[in-house]
Amino acid sequence: MISVKKQIVLDETRNPVAVQISYEDWLVIEEQLRLGDVETEKRDISRLAGSISLSEDPVEFQRRLRSEWS
Repeated sequence: MISVKKQIVLDETRNPVAVQISYEDWLVIEEQLRLGDVETEKRDISRLAGSISLSEDPVEFQRRLRSEWS
């Protein structure tokens, strides 16, 4: 985790309305966020296969619910 120097911007009644950081710190944060997106895309979800069991066919469930609307 990086250390970010920040400045809190206050309005006339001294309520915080914004936070300012240096552009260099922003570039580092932006790069870390970009790397996080790539890791999310590559995440293996095969370990979740078969982890739930349904008591009813999903299509039949949807048809039953929709028939209740009319």
